[in-house]
Amino acid sequence: MDKMALLLLISSLTVVFTLGHGSLPLVINTWPFKNATAAAWSTLQSGGSVLDAVERGCARCEMEQCDGSVGYGGSPDETGETTLDAMIINGDTMEVGAVADLRRIKNAISVARAVMEHTEHTLLVGESASVFAENMGFIAEDLTTNNSIQIFSQWLKGNCQPNYHKKVFPDPSKSCGPYKPRAAPRRNKRAHHGMMRSHDTIGMIALDEEGHLAAGTSTNGMTHKVPGRVGDSPIIGAGAYADSSAGGAAATGDGDVMMRFLPSYLAVELMRAGADPSAACKTAISRIKRHYSEFFGAIICANTTGHYGAACNKITGFSQFHYMVSNSESDTPLLKSVDCF
Repeated sequence: MDKMALLLLISSLTVVFTLGHGSLPLVINTWPFKNATAAAWSTLQSGGSVLDAVERGCARCEMEQCDGSVGYGGSPDETGETTLDAMIINGDTMEVGAVADLRRIKNAISVARAVMEHTEHTLLVGESASVFAENMGFIAEDLTTNNSIQIFSQWLKGNCQPNYHKKVFPDPSKSCGPYKPRAAPRRNKRAHHGMMRSHDTIGMIALDEEGHLAAGTSTNGMTHKVPGRVGDSPIIGAGAYADSSAGGAAATGDGDVMMRFLPSYLAVELMRAGADPSAACKTAISRIKRHYSEFFGAIICANTTGHYGAACNKITGFSQFHYMVSNSESDTPLLKSVDCF
């Protein structure tokens, strides 16, 4: 055995010794969405697949609306409409189903799974995605609630503040639209802090005792978003990624920024190369932070042995990230936290 081969062998043995074997099965998801974790865990315990677990866990969040950032009746866009994004990935086969800008259908994660299982496509968007869902048997419903109407009304009364327009007239920091491009560009700094709680997401990873892995996301996007906006959640490798030979990851936060770096894909590839989940998560966040130091975001990671970790970017008002975990070490979902850096 030559020196290089010996070094590689020692390195691989060191990784195995350091990580050992985690606790399987495992469910991990972003934010303190305990009921979603419990639904996914119960599905695994009753013999359901990891895809079933992710779907039912995210669906519970959609049904309960979690903190208003998932499911119907939250995050109205500039017209007052709530639209949904979701994605699910099979880490064994690398099949993916996703929907974006979905209208009138409450159960977005299940529509995403229908895209994966009943089409040769990966992503359907907008009105066409809604028509597909109705053809698949999903019920069309109004996603508006009294709460979303109130949010929208207050926004209009406040001269449409905040919003996501720049380099337009009239001045988007003072007036509602419609807007037109402004001939003379002027720097317009984006307000990350005041809007950071307007775009959370549930991202979930499920791993069973046989090594099957799946991940998924669901969100209603940013509050007051420009109609048609799609964030990172339904984009494979950005909102979530899973490969049963390496691990899974899911992101949450400022999707417009985070999707440019495919953080979930990066984290999984780092775990494939031997990084532990916490280090993989931190590196994925660091990659974004180099360009956008003030972005709001976090990521969860899990490898094939059941070890997990998380990381987040520290900004004013966000110094710690909370997430949920269920595995064989506890009968109930556990709330975990990580200090942002």
